[in-house]
Amino acid sequence: MTGPDEERTAAEAGVVAERPSDAGGSAAREAEMFQGGRRRRGGEQTVVPEAEIESYYGRPVLKPPVWEWKIAAYLFCGGLAAGSSVVAAGADLTGRAALRRSARLGSLGGLLASLYFLVTDLGRPARFHHMLRVLKPTSPMSVGTWLLSAYGPGAGAAAVAELVPRRWRRTWPARLLQRLARPAGLGAAATAPGVASYTAVLLSHTAVPAWNEVRDELPFVFAGSAAASGGGLGMVTAPVAEAGGARGFAAAGAATELLASRIMEHRLGLVGEVYRTGHVARLRRASEVLTAAGLVGTLTVARRGRAGAAASGLALLAGSALQRFGVFEAGVESTKDPRYVVIPQRG
Repeated sequence: MTGPDEERTAAEAGVVAERPSDAGGSAAREAEMFQGGRRRRGGEQTVVPEAEIESYYGRPVLKPPVWEWKIAAYLFCGGLAAGSSVVAAGADLTGRAALRRSARLGSLGGLLASLYFLVTDLGRPARFHHMLRVLKPTSPMSVGTWLLSAYGPGAGAAAVAELVPRRWRRTWPARLLQRLARPAGLGAAATAPGVASYTAVLLSHTAVPAWNEVRDELPFVFAGSAAASGGGLGMVTAPVAEAGGARGFAAAGAATELLASRIMEHRLGLVGEVYRTGHVARLRRASEVLTAAGLVGTLTVARRGRAGAAASGLALLAGSALQRFGVFEAGVESTKDPRYVVIPQRG
């Protein structure tokens, strides 16, 4: 038999005996807390399942982009036009007439295609015109609209000069156009880097996680992709003897694209899952393989014959297109999972 005093003394002794283990048990309690375990006042432990982030009161955390595949095609064609303008300017300054002609026509074709895809996706052509009412340096869309407006006339004039029939070249309008072709082409080449990269800035300034998280690297990926496609087109369409500048430009662009893309994926956190899984990963893997193959071919077989040059150029063009589609699809996929929005903000 023990009295109340003895029971109280034993209880106090038990409390004192447990205190030395408190320090060692704190880590366990913290682990329980992070694993979802909670302890009630009476010491009873309950296991709370890890929260699943599915929606915000039944609604998506982010609204998926309303853009269709035409925007991805617009991204590729705009980059192709910009890269071709740089190749055309270099060919013009070095006296490579065949490469100059093919690159100028390629820049015009890429420009018209990109504008078609953009306007048809917007739904109303007037929306592009309305963007010209004001210039907002802080708005990538506004700056991009003005860049296209400055780039287009020069690229168009230089390309049209190549299309003038021989029998008309002695007329005064044709002679005037021929004189304007070089400054117009050089002007287009001067704005081409902005045309090639502004779309990356535009995408990364949205709330879409897969685009916003790569804002530092995406402009380099797009610029390299534009150079690879522009040089690749020159390799496909120009004689091997005149395509040396196109080969060098394509190789530099492909190397930049591959390196920047790897750095981009390496620095991504949770949202990197989007780029490394599913159909997005397949698109980007195919892009990487084609671009790498095109780069190797450009440095080896492209200078030996037309077949090797054409195959390498086509690989670079396909790799560039898949790069744009992969980035576009990654953005769309990242809006479907609220984890990519909520968890990074919890820090």
